[in-house]
Amino acid sequence: MNNQIVISTPPHVKCKSTTKSIMLDVLISLAPATVMAIVYFGLNALWIVLTAVLGAVATEFVYYFIAQGGFANKCKNALDVCKKWWKQFDYTSAITGLILALILPSTAIWYEVLIGAIFSIAIVKMLFGGTGKNLVNPAAMGRVFMFISFAIAAPVVCNIAPILGEGTIATGASALSGNILQGNEAGISYLDLFLGTGVPAAAIGETCKAAIIIGWIYLAVKKVIKWWQPLIYIAVAGLVGALLALTVEGQSVDFINSFLSLTLSGGLIFGAVFMATDYVTSPKATLGQIIYFVVLGLLTAVLRHYTKLEVVSFVIVLVNLIVPLIDRYFIRKPFGYKREKKEVK
Repeated sequence: MNNQIVISTPPHVKCKSTTKSIMLDVLISLAPATVMAIVYFGLNALWIVLTAVLGAVATEFVYYFIAQGGFANKCKNALDVCKKWWKQFDYTSAITGLILALILPSTAIWYEVLIGAIFSIAIVKMLFGGTGKNLVNPAAMGRVFMFISFAIAAPVVCNIAPILGEGTIATGASALSGNILQGNEAGISYLDLFLGTGVPAAAIGETCKAAIIIGWIYLAVKKVIKWWQPLIYIAVAGLVGALLALTVEGQSVDFINSFLSLTLSGGLIFGAVFMATDYVTSPKATLGQIIYFVVLGLLTAVLRHYTKLEVVSFVIVLVNLIVPLIDRYFIRKPFGYKREKKEVK
């Protein structure tokens, strides 16, 4: 009786990475896009970021405080509950708030941002059990909620125009640049789209693709995400979108120009790197992940083409809902599993 065996819940293999350290890496990877958002959009972007992040963190705290009985017995245990919350705080709510802020336009009103942050945390995350229990990406769902509730416009998808010069596309026909100037007098180069210079955008954090790619590289080097995951999403969406653009009558545009315009505009790269790769709402098996990112790319391209709107957040929410089905049929191999070799007769 003295030699009792204690069986703990898996996983039994430990490593240096923790949820908190991984989420801290995600925050660091979002820093370049956040800085460029403030550089391009000024104080408006700063207030949106602060409102969304503080609102999300405060919502998590209040929800936790109430659920843990912080108000019980005349708040007798309030201090202990606060200490418990701080001990379990893993930056996930801050990341949700920051991502939500970066996919909003600079014209968003503070109370709209605050309500969106509260909805993302209280309804999408905490109501389902907190970190690791949410069915869909909280930031993406928050953006969809704000689009429906406050009519915060999604970027308009315009048709691809003929090239004005080498590496230049017409402003009136750039794929997803949001409130893009109408007319073909001026042009936006692919370098402008990549750097976000002189490009009116509907989302403050999606403008500078260079900053997003820096975050992508950081996450891949730190092994927080697999480098090929966003690439599949972006490539499939660009390729299918370019093929669909070629089917439009009355437009003389080649495949390469369509592909570059579609991939460098809108929120495709940002969504692929920071939202579609969410651990909780993406498949666990490698084959399941490939299918997941391919489906994301296909839906994004098709819906962009026919709705003429930026649909990345909508598509991520929709495909998140079928992730349990993908996980059911594409099971991840157990750690250390080796296929048994069949004996040759």
